[in-house]
Amino acid sequence: MRKFIPTLLAAPLALMLNWAQAAEPFTVLLDWYVNPDHGPLYVAQAQGYFEDAGLEVELIAPANPNDPPKLVAAKKADVAISYQPQLHLQVAQGLPLVRIATLVATPLNSIVVLQDSDIQNISDLKGRKIGYSVAGFEDVLLASVLEANGLTLEDVTLINVNFSLSPAVMSKQVDAVIGAYRNFELNQMDINGVPGRAFFLEEEGIPAYDELVIVTHQDNADKTQMRDFVDALERGVQFMINHPQQAWENFVSFDKSLDDELNRRAWRDTLARFALRPGALDRARYERFSDFLLQRGLIQQKPKLDSYAVELPSSAAE
Repeated sequence: MRKFIPTLLAAPLALMLNWAQAAEPFTVLLDWYVNPDHGPLYVAQAQGYFEDAGLEVELIAPANPNDPPKLVAAKKADVAISYQPQLHLQVAQGLPLVRIATLVATPLNSIVVLQDSDIQNISDLKGRKIGYSVAGFEDVLLASVLEANGLTLEDVTLINVNFSLSPAVMSKQVDAVIGAYRNFELNQMDINGVPGRAFFLEEEGIPAYDELVIVTHQDNADKTQMRDFVDALERGVQFMINHPQQAWENFVSFDKSLDDELNRRAWRDTLARFALRPGALDRARYERFSDFLLQRGLIQQKPKLDSYAVELPSSAAE
């Protein structure tokens, strides 16, 4: 019967359907509490780019940072911010996740020591105490870095500092920590008058990877909403690069407590690390990191890349 609806009635009906679709929240689960790593999302929100795309985006910080990918896998949210290394591991465990965009396109993870430490090279870690937070992954990364410099895990003492990375190294509870984000921990240490120094994992034998990615359920990757979301996110990144001060003001407008010295420094240091083309996929990078995980025994087999990482088609491809 639909083809008999008069034109004058069809147009208002279409508008009502579009409004109903836009009114349904598009949920984005963050990976952690709100911080400058999430800048493009909040700028896109403030500038109305999501609204332009017909999306009512809801940005949600998780109570437990381990939950977002699991909730997306259970179809309890549309997308989540996650980490490329974590994505490989979770897909290998059977979670139906797929990467649709990149937020931060370089590693942030690093090994941090005190600036005045006598540890000048990775080989100087022999006999030292090293703090970590995530067992089963950070220790594997550390083992690879150590091996590239003639050491093994038996040459160091590992101490789980339970995410208290900066305090552990500043108080000299440990001599170094792995898992410290170079855009945050180094700034936090400097603000506290105990400056640090970083060894960058991608310069120490670990393949480069995307630190923060956006994942959705495999069943949802081909939804038009996903491409619209990624396109709006790209507009947010472009605005940040073109108008960094106004973008910062957009970001802190959501919560005035974000306007502090640590976040200002982190914003400055993260700006150059955002993916300028969030939807673009570097297939070789993902294959290379998958090979690394396979070699280190973190995954037992390599899934096909297209099953867990995609580049969504553009509007012109429809």
